[in-house]
Amino acid sequence: MATSPLSLNDCRARDAADPLRSLRDLFTIPKELIYLDGNSLGVMPKAATARAAEVVAQEWGQGLIRSWNTAGWVNLPHKLGNQVARLIGAGDGEVVVTDTTSINLYKALSAALSITKEDAPQRRVVVSERNNFPTDLYIAQSLCNQHGYTLKLVEPEEVSASINADLAVLMLTHVNYRTGAMHDMAAVTAAVHKAGGLMVWDLAHSAGAVPVGLRDADADFAVGCSYKYLNGGPGAPAFVWVHPRHTDRCWQPLSGWFGHSAPFAFTPDYQPAGGITRYLCGTQPVVSLSLLECGLDCFAAAEKLGGMGALRTKSLALTDLYIQLVEERCQGFGLGLATPRNHAQRGSQVCLTREHDAGGDLGSGAFAIVQALIARGVIGDFRAGDGGIHKDILRFGFTPLYVGYEDVWNAVEHLRQVLETEEWKKPEFNQKHAVT
Repeated sequence: MATSPLSLNDCRARDAADPLRSLRDLFTIPKELIYLDGNSLGVMPKAATARAAEVVAQEWGQGLIRSWNTAGWVNLPHKLGNQVARLIGAGDGEVVVTDTTSINLYKALSAALSITKEDAPQRRVVVSERNNFPTDLYIAQSLCNQHGYTLKLVEPEEVSASINADLAVLMLTHVNYRTGAMHDMAAVTAAVHKAGGLMVWDLAHSAGAVPVGLRDADADFAVGCSYKYLNGGPGAPAFVWVHPRHTDRCWQPLSGWFGHSAPFAFTPDYQPAGGITRYLCGTQPVVSLSLLECGLDCFAAAEKLGGMGALRTKSLALTDLYIQLVEERCQGFGLGLATPRNHAQRGSQVCLTREHDAGGDLGSGAFAIVQALIARGVIGDFRAGDGGIHKDILRFGFTPLYVGYEDVWNAVEHLRQVLETEEWKKPEFNQKHAVT
């Protein structure tokens, strides 16, 4: 028997029954805005405004240099690292929050290559996905050029065949930024170890969005950013995790003074600190770290309501709903689904494609459709294809901390109207901006 299509009232009923509904009140979300871009920049926790004022006016303004001790500035990378560790399946003292994802990847991949060079010098290939996030590929390309390795880029279905006797390091993003497709971390890591290689994971689209078990998967290295699902603010510091079996085996290449065993001894020679502390580098960005703490505190509130398990359940329900409504209400407009339907293979976003012939002279129209939605207050983003198998992407992130089911309904209704009226063809929606 056919089921009736979902209605707006059905979505409102889901919101009313949502056990995580109260978490939305922890965030500042502009009225009438449907924010589906938390996979690019998370919204601001309400506590951040007061915390910023406290750090600037009191800790910096009044405490000045004393605040490194009295306000605990010096401990922030480890304190926040322990909070992140609980979200990614790591232990206390195994994560530091510091620098950017690119810089931390440079440290982690450099260390992995150093270990591989010592243990298996005949292995000279680093493998990653061709549609991995570009900064990861640029860092890998630079390191391979510096150290005489070959960077091999493959499609997702070719990863398994690339795990062989030539592999030094496999570097993957756990949830792909373009498609939302998620790797089986434990299975991939086990295959790499069986082949004799090392595994580096980028958790930029995983941390705070899906359950992650670095220790359970026996991973080697991981990095990730904090301004997406962790709601740390624009340019917030990233994090780096190294399995304890590797931390003391080598220096990371950016041997700055905060990674020294005794930074305030001011010795002219570098002596690395033990453990993850050696993955620090220079003086830490205290204001940014302090604001990130507000984002991480929201997960402490979520923990009382079921934690990452409950957040994951809602994330899948939101993305299932979006996919269903798009297919029910936006038929006939050339939309396709790039994100896996299988829950085990899906992150917390839904990525749509659009056939080029649907856009005519305007190409696929994907960019313009996103711009028209943004003008209506539905915030997603666009990722360009390569003209080949990787198509233009309309990308929507579903952060279960603050996105609701009625938001999903309204977002799809706006999409339907933009497509039906061809509003996206207006000239103002077809002008490229610096950030897409």
